Amino acid sequence: MKLEHLIVIFVIIILPISLILTSYVQNQVTTLQLQTSYDSKLTTATHDALKAFQLNTVNSSTSDLANSKMRDIEASVNTFFNSVATNFNMAGYNQDVLKYYVPALVYTMYDGFYIYSPFTNTLSPDDYIEGTSTYQNGEKVSGLKPYIFYSCRYIKGSDTDVVITYSLDNYITVQGTVKGQTVFRYGYLLDNVGNYNSSNNTITYRGITIGEETLTEYIGQNEQATYVKVNGVKYYLDSDGSWYSLLNGEKLPQGTTYNTINDSGVRYYREAKEFTQWVQDNLGDLRTSDAVFEDGEKTKQFQNEEGTSVTQTLTEREQWGDMLIFSRQDDTGNTGKSIEDPNSNFNQHRLQVIRYSIEKNLSIAIANYNKYDEGITTNFQMPELKEDEWEKILNNVSIISFLQGLSIGGKIYNGYSIVTNTKTEEVVNTDSIYIVTSDGQYHRATDLDLVGASNITGAYFNVDFERKSVTTDTGVTYYYPHKETGCYTSIVNQSNVEDLNSDKSTQNQYGNSIYAYIANKGGTLAQYYFTALGRERYSMYKTNNNPELLKVNFTV
Repeated sequence: MKLEHLIVIFVIIILPISLILTSYVQNQVTTLQLQTSYDSKLTTATHDALKAFQLNTVNSSTSDLANSKMRDIEASVNTFFNSVATNFNMAGYNQDVLKYYVPALVYTMYDGFYIYSPFTNTLSPDDYIEGTSTYQNGEKVSGLKPYIFYSCRYIKGSDTDVVITYSLDNYITVQGTVKGQTVFRYGYLLDNVGNYNSSNNTITYRGITIGEETLTEYIGQNEQATYVKVNGVKYYLDSDGSWYSLLNGEKLPQGTTYNTINDSGVRYYREAKEFTQWVQDNLGDLRTSDAVFEDGEKTKQFQNEEGTSVTQTLTEREQWGDMLIFSRQDDTGNTGKSIEDPNSNFNQHRLQVIRYSIEKNLSIAIANYNKYDEGITTNFQMPELKEDEWEKILNNVSIISFLQGLSIGGKIYNGYSIVTNTKTEEVVNTDSIYIVTSDGQYHRATDLDLVGASNITGAYFNVDFERKSVTTDTGVTYYYPHKETGCYTSIVNQSNVEDLNSDKSTQNQYGNSIYAYIANKGGTLAQYYFTALGRERYSMYKTNNNPELLKVNFTV
């Protein structure tokens, strides 16, 4: 056969294959480009939703109240769908179409979370008035489902049956029966707290003295005032000696006088010590294996299937995931990590409970979405989140968005986005405290330049460095409660901060614990940081606080 014939045969065989491969590769490239583009659009919309929520909460003294919080979240949800519609409009999708491809939005809060997804509206006969009710009975609507707490039930023996609600920090609520007694207790868990000195109203934490302080901040461009913060609301001292809140602009009743010397930090550590002692005395023998489902059936969710026996050593028990939750001592009597340290048994179990609660309820919500689709054939299901993504969710107020079922050529798009809120009144994390220096800058507490520094003048909540607004007779005024500017190497590019999560020797020395790191550095850095952390956590809003009782504690 001539060479020309072989070439013709080769072309006839190879050309179609080449065309098919070229088309396939181009299709894969297009699919990948679309997926990347859709991921970016979804992340942008989620960022917009978080920013809306952040702005509303930072500028509202009632953002932690349940009805106000739901209002802020619903506004954030509207922002998300508007942003999604804008970003995907060029792709041929409008808002009415796209909403059917969003099976759920999740807003993780301080001690629980909201899920925005469709549900069947059910009205009792007393609530339904034909022609006047906003929704019809049995109608499928989209909205926020009831708040779900990060809770777990435990049964130990015949006299202890409690539900413990966890939070994004070391605050817990205990409800139920403990050793035959009905209890409702709540508070922070802390080790390393020293004795209280009543003569000068001080207390020590990790060897650092925590005392009283006077707090001032700007409430306008140039007006500065002394304030106290009670249950999430700040009360300011006016020039005539009266107190008022920016919440409504009205002055408190005549004769209401707060102590200008603030001891919230002292109260935080003092009450935490008392509560921790009560927990360890009454629930010190509580184990992860005592966890049960809502109906009382034993669950092995927080331990491996093999389980353990009480005669096994600590190493063998921990191998199977069965641990003492609140005690610092193991089965052999050895003292373990402080309860507030990141790697303590308490914190490991706390994160397990929060993750399980979110995974369980979110999986159900997304799976149920298949009942509400409008002719969409996509099988909506919960994607598997990565461990580093869970780490962000479990330690911050976050928004998790899902977008599924859109065709992107070679496959069906199944995307999600996670955006965390590090500046919120909702929670005071260990990295929420900024340190102020005399040069007019604020820094992260782990800024290397702060070690041994003599120019530290204070420490405050990071949201107090954000712009806020107040409405007066002359209109809306914007101001900064603290006018210091952020340190570039500490706040902006974070090139000069200690990374406690790195693999360096620092990790082994401090065990990833900022508590241990700050205490080791000592000096004014430790005193200001621990005082501010206690002050802000003690004064934040919590659903089970009695605001009137708290106000009495601060009056003179």
